[in-house]
Parts: sequence; structure tokens; C-alpha cells
Amino acid sequence: MRHSWRLLALAALCIASAQAQQPSPNRDIFLYQGPDRAARLESEAKREGTVVLYSTMTLDDANPLLAAFEKKYGIKVNMWRAFNQKLIQRALAEARAGQYPVDVYEGNGPALEIMQREGLLEKFWSPAFADIPADAFPRHGYYAPDNLLFTVMGYNTRLVKPEDVPRSYDDLLQPKWRGRLGIESSNVAWFMGVTKAMGEEKGLAYFRKLAAMQPQVRSGHTLLTELMSAGEIPVVVTLYNQGVDRAKKKGAPVEWRALEPAFGRVDGIAVAKRAPHPHAALLFVDFVLSPEGQRIVKDQARVPVNRKVPTAFDTRAFHLIDSAALLDEWDTWEKRWNDMFLKDRRQ
Repeated sequence: MRHSWRLLALAALCIASAQAQQPSPNRDIFLYQGPDRAARLESEAKREGTVVLYSTMTLDDANPLLAAFEKKYGIKVNMWRAFNQKLIQRALAEARAGQYPVDVYEGNGPALEIMQREGLLEKFWSPAFADIPADAFPRHGYYAPDNLLFTVMGYNTRLVKPEDVPRSYDDLLQPKWRGRLGIESSNVAWFMGVTKAMGEEKGLAYFRKLAAMQPQVRSGHTLLTELMSAGEIPVVVTLYNQGVDRAKKKGAPVEWRALEPAFGRVDGIAVAKRAPHPHAALLFVDFVLSPEGQRIVKDQARVPVNRKVPTAFDTRAFHLIDSAALLDEWDTWEKRWNDMFLKDRRQ
């Protein structure tokens, strides 16, 4: 989140009302639940022949998923990959120009919230919805969760003895950790969630103390995972569970722990309101949310949302961040975060 979500959202307002008032030519396709849905969807999707996907997935995550879909249906997926802000900016520019080349959007909650507010998404139905927890969906129903990503504390097992591993947020304030902690520079959502869960006054007081511990603030969860693996930073307060798991699988001396209150986020998938290949778009979304697609998601060390795909990851200790509330309150929490952790300290 290098640029304010609120600025991007405000930029969208100039086209949002016009977009929202225009009827979707694909609504009946996206919401159809008749007994012939599967057969009709596959037949029409093969006739369309392609899916245009805008996504924030890394190529390592995306390629196995796209290859499996293409092999199963013979339908090509053309993916354009970018960070959330670039994805939003491109979508906005195309909408202003009256261009609608995209079929499916995939990204994190705030990005999809902006897409919904500017009228670029359409509601849809998938049989996989019955197997996804209801609390993972946004209240407005314009996108569906496709994987869960959790913020955890990671540590280097060669540098941190088992008895010294922090077990609570307060443990991070012990003098021995001064200057030896890492924090990712963009974790405003986690900061907001933890602060509110602690009670705003108490939470802000805690984070002032954490900032006084002089943590090393770096940009990029992958970079921080690599620095921790190499022993340059013993403990990193804000990593993604999947990054630590992947590093561990490759032999790195790393582990992670969820400090409570712990928070995760929903990454989601949505169909474009004016998708040029609506049947192929919906077929692709069905595949991603199906047990077959979710097993591939799991294989990439992400946490699947479909309950038919078993996972050893225990989500019970985690709360999910409300993407809509985050977007609405972004300016406030971003300023607080910057004042505490980034002012004169960004590396």
C-alpha cells in the first residue's frame, strides 16, 4: 500500500455513479442457477475461448492455477499482473476511456472494495459458495474470497532460543529486542486491527512503545523473510504465514507464531461488470473456488477458503480485517502509522 487507498477511492468517484447506473449486460449469466448451468457455462466459455485476468498473484502462485484451468477446459487465460495500486489505476483509466477488456479481477479486499464502489464489478453466483464460510464474504456480495493470508511473527530458530521466543506483544518490548525486530513498512491494516482489538487508547500507547524499540522498518514481506532467514534480523513482527512456510520448506531456519490478537486478510476474486467473455470469466471463477482450484491454492502455501479442502492451518486464533472499514478509515490509520514508524526511518 504505497499510495493512499483513500486517494484511489476518491479518484474513482468521478466515474462511480455513472458506472453504477449502467446495467450489466452479463447479470443474467452471472446469477443463473438453473440445472443446465454447468453444461451451458462450459459450452459458451469454450466458444468465447479466452479469459482476461487482472491479478496481484505472483507468477509462482498463478501459473499452476492457470495451467490447470487451461488444460481442463482448453480456454486460454491472459493474465496481467501488478500490485494493487497499479491494477486499480489501470482499471480506472480504462473505464474513463470507455474500454472494458477485463473479465476477472483478483486482489486484496481494499482493491476490490474500490472496484465495487466505482461500479466495475457485478454480483455472481457459484456452487462453491456453499462450501465457503459466510463471514469471509463482503456484506455487499460483489466479490468472493479465494484465499486467506495471515500476519504472523516470524523468527530465526538459530538466533532465538525456544525459551526466548516472544509469546505476546508485550514480550516484544523486552530490552533485549531493541533494534533487533523487523516491521514491514506497509502493514497499516494489521496496525489498525490490533490497535482496535486492544482498545484504541491502549493500543496506540502500546505501538508508541513498540516504535521506541527502534525496529528495522523495511519494504516488502519477501525481503524481510529473506533477511530473517539469513540471520540479519532475528525476529520480524509482521510477516505472511505463507512466506515463512515457503522459506522453511526450502530449508531456512525459520518458524512463525501468531501473537494474539492476530489478524488475517481476505484475498478475493470478482467478475467484471462488462466482461467481454462472461461465460469464460464465470467458469474460471468457479474453478478457482472449487476444491480442485483450492487444492492448487493450498499447494502454494496459501490458506484455502473452500471447506472441502482440508488444511492444517488453524484459523480460529485469527480475526479477519474488514476491508470496507479499512478503506473508509485509511487516512487516519495511515497517518498514525507513518508518524510512529516511518517518519525519518524508512530504509
